[in-house]
Amino acid sequence: MNIELFKDDFKDKVILITGGTGSFGNAFLRKIMNLDVREIRIFSRDEKKQDDMRNFYKNPKLKFYIGDVRDYNSIQQATKGVDYIFHAAALKQVPSCEFYPMEAVKTNIIGTDNVLTAAINNGVKKVVCLSTDKAVYPINAMGMSKALMEKVAIAKSRETDETTICITRYGNVMASRGSVIPLFIDQIRRNVPITITDPTMTRFMMSLDEAVELVLYAFKNGKSGDIFVKKAPAATIGLLAETIRELLGRENHPIKIIGTRHGEKKHETLITREEMAKAIDLGEFYKIPADTRDLNYDKYFSIGDEKVSEVQEYTSNDTYMLNKEELKQILLNLYEIQEDLREFGVIKWKY
Repeated sequence: MNIELFKDDFKDKVILITGGTGSFGNAFLRKIMNLDVREIRIFSRDEKKQDDMRNFYKNPKLKFYIGDVRDYNSIQQATKGVDYIFHAAALKQVPSCEFYPMEAVKTNIIGTDNVLTAAINNGVKKVVCLSTDKAVYPINAMGMSKALMEKVAIAKSRETDETTICITRYGNVMASRGSVIPLFIDQIRRNVPITITDPTMTRFMMSLDEAVELVLYAFKNGKSGDIFVKKAPAATIGLLAETIRELLGRENHPIKIIGTRHGEKKHETLITREEMAKAIDLGEFYKIPADTRDLNYDKYFSIGDEKVSEVQEYTSNDTYMLNKEELKQILLNLYEIQEDLREFGVIKWKY
């Protein structure tokens, strides 16, 4: 997506990114930094990562706010004078949320409510909330908290005509912090077996740049309550491990199967069957409009929707499956692992 298409949207605007020191925040900054924005606010609780970003970018447009979405006062202050919010702050690790589910509730649900309340109170024009495939048919605490995050966002969108609130939902982001690609590379580097849970487990394959593209598309096209999903290919975890070791020239590096972790699904779902019945196919994207009915259900006929029975959910086991060469090409182009690829001699160092 050509970022120049957004130069008028962002011209002289103040943008806030919650959880802005994370993988998405850095990828989003790379996209919008050179647009004529007035100010980009990075909101997070990690002063070390903020200092690293400050020293790395050295850009006067960047302003850093220490705070936590759990604390309404801190997010209230940070949203004053803001035009657009990109809400990426979340607890995302499935195992840690399983052991500490109330922490996921505080950040992912209550934190989102705080962000949206502050946005409405401060007259923010648009908020894009980032969700996950784990919110669909959730089986773990992280997914359950993100599913309720979506419900909070949709409910809040009904409260105001001044602030547009929409949602993006995407699967695993390749090579983001905590994903398996950096783990597999590091295990090869340390000469220990690659650990995989289930070789037949499937996952959507999306780069950080594609995640940013989805968020920008939602920003440009979203109406309040809309959920946007980008179509994505998938691969098995077994194929991913084999492809990485071949790419790094370690074809015989051992692979150890350790079994499914707490709260993991075998396949991921981006859209439920019920949502697919009303989803709008936009080519590269799906849009799931919000249910705009109120609580006066007596105005509606109490009958089922036959269309729901005719469609299937959109899962990582029912999308285009990448082969090894296709997956290899995607990995070669991932910005996040370029230094790793140079270290292993896959691509040359640039001087």
